[in-house]
Amino acid sequence: MSVVLSPGSVEDAVAMLAEHAEAMPLAGGATLVAMRNAGLVEPTHLINLDCIAELRGIERDTTGGIRIGAMTRHCDTAACNDLTGSLLVLRRAAGMIANRVVRNMGTMGGSVANADPAADYLPALACCDAVLEVAGPEGRRKISIHDYVQGWYETALEQGEIITAITLPAPVAAPSAYRKIARVTGDYATASCAMALDPDGKGLRAAIGACGPGPLRDRDAEAVLRGRLDDPEAVLDFAACLAALADPLDDVRGSAEYRLRLIPRLITSVLSEIALQTEVA
Repeated sequence: MSVVLSPGSVEDAVAMLAEHAEAMPLAGGATLVAMRNAGLVEPTHLINLDCIAELRGIERDTTGGIRIGAMTRHCDTAACNDLTGSLLVLRRAAGMIANRVVRNMGTMGGSVANADPAADYLPALACCDAVLEVAGPEGRRKISIHDYVQGWYETALEQGEIITAITLPAPVAAPSAYRKIARVTGDYATASCAMALDPDGKGLRAAIGACGPGPLRDRDAEAVLRGRLDDPEAVLDFAACLAALADPLDDVRGSAEYRLRLIPRLITSVLSEIALQTEVA
């Protein structure tokens, strides 16, 4: 049985993780509790982050950027009216996580820390050029979402570090969307796509999820596609560039071959969805 400790500050939490070598931070618990029950992890101590006020809430900074505390629940992210335009993609991703019970319990920081490639946040955060704020024994630092995932379930977090917040650039008036293909509603993605148009409508940012250890994004290919969004061949060439970056696995949700076939379909379908948003606007 794990001993549960409840620090009152980020610094206390970091100190407790350093003091107990087999300790693990406890956020919403949606993943960690399931892993412990399955015997996959056996922490001696659980560092409960629920009482740390700094880790909660969504707020704007002086530049219009948005800071989401790591302990912010999925349901609160899904309901946040500040996530508009280019950041609406993150709100949409949060609303597709699992089911209402999990969305009311799980947190963004916990999900991102787990770095499951089939989870919903990572491609949406990559599309938004998010930055993670982390704290650890050596102090505080920032990690670009593009540098965060370093392998299958491996991240840039150092021993004893916790995610404290996720920061996003100020939203711009440009449509964005998130779509995933899953076996059933609420399941992890077989493949997913997050996309946002540039404000002038000539370019886009797109990230594919569940087709490699981390989200797939190719900014060089995005530059080549700029000004050619209405050219079907150019869009398929762009999708092929993303597929070339993929390293999918065969699992119960789909084969690697199936996932590769989904990438161009997701790119074209999400782009069509965004085009409809533009027409309605």
